Amino acid sequence: MVVAFKVTGEEHGGWIVLRVSGELDMATSPTLRQRVHDAVAEGRHRVVVDLSDVVFCDSSGVGVLIAARRLLRSCQGRLRLILPADGIGAGTGAGAHVNRVINALGVRRLFDVQPDLATAVTESPVTA
Repeated sequence: MVVAFKVTGEEHGGWIVLRVSGELDMATSPTLRQRVHDAVAEGRHRVVVDLSDVVFCDSSGVGVLIAARRLLRSCQGRLRLILPADGIGAGTGAGAHVNRVINALGVRRLFDVQPDLATAVTESPVTA
């Protein structure tokens, strides 16, 4: 079964929210990388990447997230990820895989991970 990859963007209270769905892998991760770079080039330094509907993520996808974090930190920006704790996105357990991957790679501590959009776009202190 082929899962279509898609990145959509919208504004929420001063944050640009990039909603990612499908498989985030070597073939698709350059698209997300470009969307983050485009947002920064437009002067948007508060970015939320919603991974709730990502059903698969490999090391190249994680690499893009790490690079996005580095880029935003270099311009005093913020990056937040949305990963539901129970992995329930799109009603199929999407998001759970990304949780497992970033935990297994030991990089979760690098990210400000939030469970939902409402929490992600608040002004609470950044923990990462």
